[in-house]
Amino acid sequence: MNPEMKVALDTIWVLLTAFLVFFMNAGFAMFESGLCRSKNTVNLLAENFVVFAVSALAFWVAGFALMFGDGNLLVGLSGWLLRGADNSPLSGGAYAGVYHALAGAGVPLAAKFLFQLVFAGTAATIVSGGVAERIKFSAFLLFSFVLVAVIYPMTGHWVRGGWLERAGFVDFAGATVVHSVGGWAALSGIMLLGPRLGKYRPNGDAVPVPAHNMMAATLGAFILWLGWFGFNAGSTMAADPEAIARIALNTGLAGAAAGVAATVVAWLLLGKPDLSLILSGTLTGLVAITAACNAVSTVGAVVIGLLAGPLAIYSVLFFEKLKLDDPVGALSVHLVGGVFGTLSVGFFATSGGLFMGGGFGRTATQAMGIAAVGAATFTLTFITWALLRATLGIRVSPDEEQIGLDVSEHGIEAYAAFMKVPRE
Repeated sequence: MNPEMKVALDTIWVLLTAFLVFFMNAGFAMFESGLCRSKNTVNLLAENFVVFAVSALAFWVAGFALMFGDGNLLVGLSGWLLRGADNSPLSGGAYAGVYHALAGAGVPLAAKFLFQLVFAGTAATIVSGGVAERIKFSAFLLFSFVLVAVIYPMTGHWVRGGWLERAGFVDFAGATVVHSVGGWAALSGIMLLGPRLGKYRPNGDAVPVPAHNMMAATLGAFILWLGWFGFNAGSTMAADPEAIARIALNTGLAGAAAGVAATVVAWLLLGKPDLSLILSGTLTGLVAITAACNAVSTVGAVVIGLLAGPLAIYSVLFFEKLKLDDPVGALSVHLVGGVFGTLSVGFFATSGGLFMGGGFGRTATQAMGIAAVGAATFTLTFITWALLRATLGIRVSPDEEQIGLDVSEHGIEAYAAFMKVPRE
């Protein structure tokens, strides 16, 4: 194949998968709003819609340069506003660009940016579910800008060309870079916000808050599963037939195994196959395979899924006991799933995995990376939330929360047609 044709095919592949990952925003919007109460539907839809717009500008202004620009082992220092030369293997000659971390992808800079942007937007939208039903809309948007402009790209740089990559840390499609970062950011917000009104009884027992639309939540989960094929297979950033087919298969198998395992465990544990836990378990399997999708066999992918599905259920119950009110299970799916998935590279990688004949070295490196990214992200996001709480305020008033954020924050309702219209 001549070089020009390869560039064209690779570019089409990268853009198509970027579009799939972008469509995951619709999945998050439906999944999160469906699992919450009807009085907060518009708020969650608005957050998931506007957060991508905010993320796009934040990543363009600073995030992309900090994450992928040439600099040092801690942070990128060049390529602001997408200004600067971009080299690829097809350009020939000595390297003269400013995005060395992405020089191996033989596609135009605009395609590289767009593909990385949809990942950055995903990290931000993960947070919305964890802080749902009591966060101020303005505070969430400001936090998202800081997250995507500074915090997400800083730790991302460590993994994509920085000191963690040099140390041998592996996260192929973003179990840590995207999902755990979003999970840590959600955790710090949940801790500072506190639980929703009436979520816990005086004796500490959790009060179930039923989802208002399981049809929307299920369709959202289907959309997310579809988008995950782009999320993982697109991370090749090249139309390599063998690689993208193998990664897509591993992704699908891990999600399927997680869904089956979550169904069985929920049935045995609760006496009924709870659909919300089945959905969360399946998504946790998809998060878990994200780091290792290119490095494990199909058997490894199935094992990862079988372990991840039940892990999500027990994680949900664990966070409930800690009184960490997480309306959509973002901590279980993205934080716990991301940590387990990143460790799974050390456990199940066909080359050097602990259970594949390798030693503990690879697993230790993975654990080090998880700890470093987790500590930095939690600390920086906690400080950001705390500053917002001390200035703008991050939680709506009790009256506004009781009325619902649709009315108090947006002035409209998702299901207004079902309300009685007063006669004149």
